[in-house]
Amino acid sequence: MARIANQIRTLRFLAGEMTQAELGDRIGVTRQTIAAIEQGKYSPTLESAFRIARVFGKPLEEVFQWEE
Repeated sequence: MARIANQIRTLRFLAGEMTQAELGDRIGVTRQTIAAIEQGKYSPTLESAFRIARVFGKPLEEVFQWEE
């Protein structure tokens, strides 16, 4: 089954150990939403995905990957 993988946890660590709550605040979602996205239990909206990538200064494809 295909899924969207992501590098959010690694990027948070590299960004001074940013918490899920801090990332959520910066993009306008809850900590629980960030946790679910990181774990692959929830696919972010396109807008949220772009916002997350922008926080880390990365292109979208470096943050999110489509795995088949």
